[in-house]
Amino acid sequence: MGKILEVSNLTIHIKTHKGTVQAVRDVNFYLNEQETLAVVGESGSGKSITMKGIMGILPKNGKITEGTVMYNGKDLTKYTEREMQTIRGSEIAMVFQDPMTSLNPTMRIGKQIEEMLKAHKMDMTAEQRKARAIELLSLVGISNPEQRYKQYPHQLSGGMRQRVVIAIALACDPKVLIADEPTTALDVTIQAQILDLMRDLQKKTKTSIIIITHNLGVVANIADRVAVMYGGKLVETGDVYEIFKNPCHEYTKGLLASIPKAHEKGNRLRAIPGTPPDLMDPPKGCPFAARCNETMVVCQQFMPEYSDCGSNHKSACWLLDPRAKGGKA
Repeated sequence: MGKILEVSNLTIHIKTHKGTVQAVRDVNFYLNEQETLAVVGESGSGKSITMKGIMGILPKNGKITEGTVMYNGKDLTKYTEREMQTIRGSEIAMVFQDPMTSLNPTMRIGKQIEEMLKAHKMDMTAEQRKARAIELLSLVGISNPEQRYKQYPHQLSGGMRQRVVIAIALACDPKVLIADEPTTALDVTIQAQILDLMRDLQKKTKTSIIIITHNLGVVANIADRVAVMYGGKLVETGDVYEIFKNPCHEYTKGLLASIPKAHEKGNRLRAIPGTPPDLMDPPKGCPFAARCNETMVVCQQFMPEYSDCGSNHKSACWLLDPRAKGGKA
């Protein structure tokens, strides 16, 4: 399978009244055809803003200052807004975090799905659009799709609304689907259903998926590869099995250690001490140095290069450098 999306040296700055936030710094990753890539990290690590940069929907005060986003051999950062409108929805679609704010409360469900078809499938008749909308509602597992077509968002449960948002994103058969925390605010049972739905849809539609999450349980269930972000940087990438079996970056190890374990019932939950870095004045070296138990002087002064940790597995950590002796300084 070839690469459908390749991000190189992506840097995004956001201007505020207090200064410039270096939200994303020199990020590199790729997405293969029919693959699911999970982008993992705590809030503020740069996951969502990276994807908004790819989609060309950064806030007005946000700007890509460096890097390329290659989609099918073309650099999307060079596209005009009008050109990006032909890509968004039809080629690359995004499922946003909160379905209630993504849906228009004054429009019926069916009409909201048809809006996407009107924008990108202008040769379709009104009858064809309605039939396609009902077909999509059925595809995402909504019962009585003809009835739901006529309803408003407030008449649906949270899980159903999330399914509707996924249906809208899939309306034009995109090649890439970006899902931003698609299971947030849903109960555990519904989360499992949404993840099963996304796996089934991928098999049927052959779509490549990027899923943004901080929930490593989600990662284990759905991802083929994992990219771990921290402080606007990509600190580790690898196959999902490799990441869980052999985490190499201390931040990744901390995330895995913080997962509650059934056999440790009654023990205190583990947390990573400290707070994320201030990206208005990001650290010179490793962004995790201030919170790392294994930090050395070099960690605070210089950003490490990526080191190979195994097959298709890389991490940016000085402890992996052949010159590191394992001692703290």
